[in-house]
Amino acid sequence: MSNDDVKVAEEAHAYTPGLKIKRSLRIRKLRRLPINGEVLVKVGDEVDFETPIARAMIPGDPQVLNAIAKLGIERGSLEDYMKVEVGDRVKEGQDLAGFTAMFGFWKNWLKSPVDGTVETISPVSGQIIVREDPVPVVVRSFIRGRVVEIMEDEGAYVETDAAYIQGIFGIGGEAHGEIHVVSDDTTEKITDAHISGDHRGKILVGGSLVTREALHAAVKAGVAGIVTGGIIDVDLEDLLGYEIGVAITGQEEVGFTLMITEGFGEMAMNPRTLSLLKEFEGEEAAINGATQIRAGVLRPEIIIPHSRAVEVEAEHELSSGMKPGTKIRII
Repeated sequence: MSNDDVKVAEEAHAYTPGLKIKRSLRIRKLRRLPINGEVLVKVGDEVDFETPIARAMIPGDPQVLNAIAKLGIERGSLEDYMKVEVGDRVKEGQDLAGFTAMFGFWKNWLKSPVDGTVETISPVSGQIIVREDPVPVVVRSFIRGRVVEIMEDEGAYVETDAAYIQGIFGIGGEAHGEIHVVSDDTTEKITDAHISGDHRGKILVGGSLVTREALHAAVKAGVAGIVTGGIIDVDLEDLLGYEIGVAITGQEEVGFTLMITEGFGEMAMNPRTLSLLKEFEGEEAAINGATQIRAGVLRPEIIIPHSRAVEVEAEHELSSGMKPGTKIRII
């Protein structure tokens, strides 16, 4: 190998999907509605974890009712049996169409299966469509910070200076709570003995593994989140009630958010990760377990807003490639 080849090998760019562990990083989060709605903040507003950013009303699901089959009437005669009109608000169990015959001894009525609005009455198809009531959707800030940009009718960007840690896998959606270290031993298992009612609403940190019993204890205690080194796959399946797939996580409703920093099995938490979380113990943080491995990598994260006077680290510290002395993390 020539000297030129050695130099290229030493300074070659590497594929580095490593997980970020930053004491100070400027975080910008887009908080966006799934459909157009109303933005509730303006540029410069200071927001907290639960501050509403935008809201919208998502149309309810349509309920399609085969009226002629249910009533046993001829096609084209539906309008003669209707008791409501298009646009009417109806309640669950309310009569929509039908008849009473044989001096009241024979009754045949089609009732609304939901609260909603009569959207369509079709004499041709014999169908009635009742659309369920709209569902309100509110997008909240998720992090404590400042609104720096507005997307009209959609949402806003919120920015904050924070400590930032990514995990390798997680479940559960966005939550927030005070950081509490339950074990500063990176090799210790987190058991149900580490969790009590005093931990309600807190993010518990530490250890190499969270046990099955601890997972259920966390649900019972009402903790906001758990950050630990590893988990046994069958224990996770026991908590969820089904086998986890490769699709995106984050929609699970198990009662708390879980972030695994190292991987599956008993795996000691990275000392740097634990040290950083311990430094900010007692501070309120945001946590999100959403994970996606394929079709665009998305990692679980914990964000700890703070205003301590430290130099903001560069986010792309490996942009020039790896060199001797560059700190890396193998996952």
